[in-house]
Amino acid sequence: MKPHESAFKSGLRTGSTLAVIVLFLVLIGFNASGAALLARLLGQTTLSGQLPPAAYGIVFIALLAVWQGASAAISARHRNAPHPWVSGFSSAGIAGAALAVFVLVFGSLYQNGADFRKMLYALSPAYVKFLSVDQLPIIGAAINFFSMLLAGGLAGLAATYLPFGVYWQHAKNWFVRVWNLDGSRALRASRYFKFGLYAALVLVCFFVPRVWGSYWNYVFGLVGIYVLLGLGLNIIVGLSGQLVLGYVAFFAIGAYTVALLNAPIPHNLMWGFWVAVVIGILLAAFSGFLIGLPLMRLRGDYLAIVTLGFGEIIRVLLKSDLLTNFTGGPRGIQDIHGPSLFGISFSSDVDFMYLIILAVALALFIASRLQNSRVGRSWIAIREDETVAQASGVNTTRYKLLALALGAAFAGLGGVLFAARNQFTGPEDHVLMVSINVLSLVIVGGMGSIPGVVLGAFTLKGLPEILRELANYRLLAFGALLVIMMIARPQGLWPVGRPSLQRPESPPPPDETDTTDAEVPHG
Repeated sequence: MKPHESAFKSGLRTGSTLAVIVLFLVLIGFNASGAALLARLLGQTTLSGQLPPAAYGIVFIALLAVWQGASAAISARHRNAPHPWVSGFSSAGIAGAALAVFVLVFGSLYQNGADFRKMLYALSPAYVKFLSVDQLPIIGAAINFFSMLLAGGLAGLAATYLPFGVYWQHAKNWFVRVWNLDGSRALRASRYFKFGLYAALVLVCFFVPRVWGSYWNYVFGLVGIYVLLGLGLNIIVGLSGQLVLGYVAFFAIGAYTVALLNAPIPHNLMWGFWVAVVIGILLAAFSGFLIGLPLMRLRGDYLAIVTLGFGEIIRVLLKSDLLTNFTGGPRGIQDIHGPSLFGISFSSDVDFMYLIILAVALALFIASRLQNSRVGRSWIAIREDETVAQASGVNTTRYKLLALALGAAFAGLGGVLFAARNQFTGPEDHVLMVSINVLSLVIVGGMGSIPGVVLGAFTLKGLPEILRELANYRLLAFGALLVIMMIARPQGLWPVGRPSLQRPESPPPPDETDTTDAEVPHG
């Protein structure tokens, strides 16, 4: 905003941009999909469940106005413009006026028998009625205008007079201070706080799966499995710095272990799920160790290419007709028996979710302890500079093999849970894209960051399912969110903090005056 520009003019300028965005979303029918998403997310509550479908469209448009109104007011406040909240009202008002005119014109034309679906496919009579909130065009236009005006204006007022940044910083400082308290009494308080936080988390994990239902338990169960895979690959790539692209092979080993040992066909061994879990983890870990032995001299791209070949070899062998009698071939293995404990069978997605939560909690604990141990520090040293780490006395071969074995063990556990939950596994479940997805979530979350792995798994695997209601626009919305994330957080959603070993620069010494005695001429 120019220094002489008023908040009103600035709001009109930014509101014009919002108007173009809103009209574009309306023309392609995106706001109807957004309204369906809101209805899906909020439809379980008593209040929102009573709203008509068209009302969710107004809520979706109002959310855009809230974002724009708050942004316009914050921008005006940073420029020291008088009355920044005016920018929020004017920005939302111009966008609301554009939408109101659109609804009024097309609603009136459709009332007179016009049809624009040959030019604009999304503009069906039902869709235009949806935009009018099932009212007359003039009433629908007024509802859209005042909804955007009030939503954006109130957001601008809140952004002007409520110091959200200060509140957030205070809350963050309080949390950090309580989490890292020093001293005996303070340490006890910190422990009580952490215990209470963990207890609350346990209660949430116990009750929430019962509320979610089968669909969301299936979605977040998949997220949990990818958290396991991400934690394992984070050890290999994020901590030890070994770029492995054939990670899906260890996932396949775990899945086929439980399938071969606990399915009636092809061998009818039926050893039980818990035995298969132990064997699957051990086989995956041994495979990681075994494949790592001849690869210790490889680094970077060369290591990535060789491990990529290993992953493809495993997939081709599983798909081969020569091994059909042993692995089921292209058909895979069906009717995999799930776990049971004390006569209780984990047959439903809700019950199996508890097992996944337990596995994720155990994996998070192990990964956290490893990262903060001497082993973790050795991995980080190898990642930063392997030659320097070796010169410093770190046995790089041993620690790199350990990272591969442990990372493969996590993948094996994920494969066991994946196959047991689906009661099926086949070669198409273990393609290269699985490795790429796991590597992507590690990068998106933040290399070497354990909380980043959790956020990355939710972003790449959970968010597309949440956006499923957007139908044809799901990939568009998902891609836009990823682009925004990479611009705003290029280092990842939750980057790991790296301590600085560089000493602070000392100020230069003050200039000293020349105190050299002048030569005294000899008489």
